[in-house]
Amino acid sequence: MNEPSPLFETYARADIAFDRGEGSWLVDTRGERYLDFGGGIAVSALGHAHPHLVETLREQAGKLWHTSNLYEVPEQRRLAQRLVDATFADKVFFTNSGAEALECAIKTARRYHYAGGHPERFRIVTFEGAFHGRTLATIAAGGQPKYLEGFGPKVEGFDQVPFNDMDALEAAITEETAAILIEPVQGEGGIRPVPLQFLRDLRALCDDKGLLLIFDEVQCGMGRTGKLFAHEWAGVTPDIMAVAKAIGGGFPMGACLATEEAARGMVPGVHGTTYGGNPLAMAVGNAVLDVVLEEGFLETVRDKALRLKQGLASIVDRHPDVFAEVRGEGLMLGLKCVVPNGEVVNELYANHMLTVPAGENVVRILPPLTASDEDISIALERIDAAATAVSARRGKEPSDNEEL
Repeated sequence: MNEPSPLFETYARADIAFDRGEGSWLVDTRGERYLDFGGGIAVSALGHAHPHLVETLREQAGKLWHTSNLYEVPEQRRLAQRLVDATFADKVFFTNSGAEALECAIKTARRYHYAGGHPERFRIVTFEGAFHGRTLATIAAGGQPKYLEGFGPKVEGFDQVPFNDMDALEAAITEETAAILIEPVQGEGGIRPVPLQFLRDLRALCDDKGLLLIFDEVQCGMGRTGKLFAHEWAGVTPDIMAVAKAIGGGFPMGACLATEEAARGMVPGVHGTTYGGNPLAMAVGNAVLDVVLEEGFLETVRDKALRLKQGLASIVDRHPDVFAEVRGEGLMLGLKCVVPNGEVVNELYANHMLTVPAGENVVRILPPLTASDEDISIALERIDAAATAVSARRGKEPSDNEEL
C-alpha cells in the first residue's frame, strides 16, 4: 500500500484489511484469521455477522431505508420505549454517533437552565483524561491538548478538574455551572473506572446545587461492564446520558437519554438530525436489544468477564516486566503496560489478535459480549505469547529506562 491515498491522512492505520467476520473472528483479505478483542473500539458487542442482526437488517433494507424525522418512525418509537423501560429515562433522541449524542446531551443541559429562567448557567464541569468525541464542543469538553491543538479558540463553557477529586470539583462550581459530565469508566483515558462512591457523591452534589448530572456511556454502556449501563453498579442515575457504539452492534447510531424534567427545554425546532433514528438504524437497534435484554445474557457477560480478568491477572503476575496491572469492569478491561503499549498491540497483531491502545499506556481488551469460553482461552494464550515475545526482545535490547 505504497501508492498515495485519496483519504485524509488522519489515521495511522495498521497494514491489515479485513474482508469478512464471524463471531469473535475477522478474516483479512489474504485469508488469515484474527481474534477480534478490540470490537471496532467497543462497537461490535455481539460479534461479527450476528445472525439476528444480519436478518433484521436484510429484512428492513428490503422495505424502507429513510424517511426523515418529519414523519413518524414506528421502530424509533418502539426502541425509545424499550430504552425508557430499561433505564432511568423518560425521553430519547436518536443520533448517528457518540459525539452527536454528547452534543445533544450538552445542549439539553444548557436548554434546561435556559427554560428555567437561568440562561447564565451554561458551563459544564468535566474531568481530566476524559474523551467525549471529536466535534469542536466535545473536544473542548474532553480538554486534551492533543485534540484541541490547531482548531482555533476552544469552545467556551467547559471547566476541567482532576479525576476523582471532589475538592477540586466543588471549587470549580460557580453560579454559571449547569452540569457535571463524566464517563463512569474512562475508555480512551485508560480504562479508569470512576470509584462508585464518587459517582454517588456526584449525584448528591448535583441534587444539592441544582445541577444536572450527565453520564457518557458511549463506550462503557450497553452491557459492556456486565450491567446494561455502568452507572448501575453505583446504584445512582443521571439526568442525561449519552450512548452509542454497541447500541447499534456495528451500525452507526447513538442516543441521548434524559428524564422528562431534564428534557423540558428541548421543544420543537431547537434540535434535529437528518439521518438519526432512520428505519435501518432503528431496526438494528431493536435487534441488539432483543439479545442484550434476553434473560440471563448479562449474567453470562459477568461470568465471562470474571474468567478473562482472572486470566489476565495471572499473565500480569508472570510478566511484571511487561504489565503492571489489570483495570476495568466486565468485558471492558485494560492492561496497564510497563513497556510502550504500542509494542504489545503490535506483537498481538503478529499473533493474529486485535486490541486497542488507550491513554496512560494501556492496552484495551474489548471482546464481544458473545465471546465463547474457547475465544477467551485463545485470547489469554495469545496475550501471554505476546508478552513473552516482548519480554525476550527487550531482554536482548535493553531500553534506556531499564536502569532507572
